[in-house]
Amino acid sequence: MEDDAPVIYGLEFQARALTAQTAETDAIRFLVGTQSLKFDNQIHIIDFDDENNIINKNVLLHQAGEIWHIGASPADKAVLTTCYNKTSDSRVVSCAAVWRMPSDWETGSHESPDDSAHNPQTLELLCHLDDAAARGNAACVLWEPMGDGKRVISLADNHALLWDLQESSTQATLVRDLDFNPNRQYYLASCGDDCKVKFWDVRSVQEPVKTLEEHSHWVWSVRYNHSHDQLVLTASSDSRLILSNMVSISSEPFGHLVDDEELSDGEDNHQDDKSKEPLKDSVVSTYEEHEDSVYAAEWSSADPWLFASLSYDGRLVINRVPRALKYRILL
Repeated sequence: MEDDAPVIYGLEFQARALTAQTAETDAIRFLVGTQSLKFDNQIHIIDFDDENNIINKNVLLHQAGEIWHIGASPADKAVLTTCYNKTSDSRVVSCAAVWRMPSDWETGSHESPDDSAHNPQTLELLCHLDDAAARGNAACVLWEPMGDGKRVISLADNHALLWDLQESSTQATLVRDLDFNPNRQYYLASCGDDCKVKFWDVRSVQEPVKTLEEHSHWVWSVRYNHSHDQLVLTASSDSRLILSNMVSISSEPFGHLVDDEELSDGEDNHQDDKSKEPLKDSVVSTYEEHEDSVYAAEWSSADPWLFASLSYDGRLVINRVPRALKYRILL
């Protein structure tokens, strides 16, 4: 098999919730949440064996309801949040909760990968994230990126609630889906139903600093690469995943810095001219392995060149940054 060939994993149920296991930095691991109205929903723990190009799985039950969003604690790899739908008084209510995986969920998971699906363990509920102001319509839960796993924000309609998982909650305001640049503290990206991805400087939010209009339908997910912030993933209902190189608004807008000793006399002026202007932004690759709406995209926490995407029909696809771009960034 070619090194750059995608690896595909099919779920039994429909799905739209995907996250990397943020606290796990040794293994390439993703969490996927399912959406089923008839059966108990599941959390699929996906381990990718990069050397052999294969996937190992483990399955945990999420009996609370169909999962719309999933988030992994940055400090404890056994803790996660879900936003899910449940039926209450003949109506559907959207809720959020914090869960812990069973202490022995990893035991034997790679010896017989099919057993976990037949006899899955159940998640342990740590706490509900419910508040009257949110009116039971939780859509997303975001962990404090560099925190100790004790603070999260839940988004619901036009409300955002800041939770201290050991103390009480306070109220704030925010919007739907976004991602912060890991290297430029004032920059973030947002996406939405206008089919656009917008990049903002929070010190001046009158206009976005950059706008991408490559998708033809709603954009559900935008993710910065954790190590190389010029690489941005976007997932959309147009069934496509797009990798963009937003180098002009990255932490290295003028490209890789070259030491003076590496330049010959004839190259000095040429290098000075190049360093005056930011490099051009571009779409690197468009991935079309999905046949349904792509609701989530996540970078691996262990390998900065590998990412996963999830479509509503339950198809999880793992891809890599093109090798030519990888070496251009590194060298």
